[in-house]
Amino acid sequence: MREASEQRVIDSAWWTLRITFGVVPLVAGIDKFLNLLTDWPRYIAPSLAHMLPMSPQAFMYVVGVIEIVAGLAVLLTPWTKTFAYVVAAWLAGIALNLIAARFFDVAVRDLVMAVGAVTLARLTSVVEVPSVARARLRTASATT
Repeated sequence: MREASEQRVIDSAWWTLRITFGVVPLVAGIDKFLNLLTDWPRYIAPSLAHMLPMSPQAFMYVVGVIEIVAGLAVLLTPWTKTFAYVVAAWLAGIALNLIAARFFDVAVRDLVMAVGAVTLARLTSVVEVPSVARARLRTASATT
């Protein structure tokens, strides 16, 4: 009985992290095109902004696409573990940029979020990972 209860706690924590690290990058990625939450280009470190081969806003569009793909992959694919590590690395990279831009408070937040994404990846090893893609494959093979 205790083992089932412990597994429910693990599953609940895993789902909370999966939804968080799927939805947050998705929303942030969409907002790179809208700039409703903040003026994203101002967070690019000046030293990095000068090296970009495009405008800061165009760079944010690229960042947005990457965040949308990563968020959807965490939420909807059987590769949650892999993409959780991608999100963690992405957040660590963002934190380095924020440190260079002297946004230390936001950098700390992103580093803590990166630790959470690593936790999601590690928990994925002990959780059955449901995915939309896998469910569709099962349904398609059952009907043929």
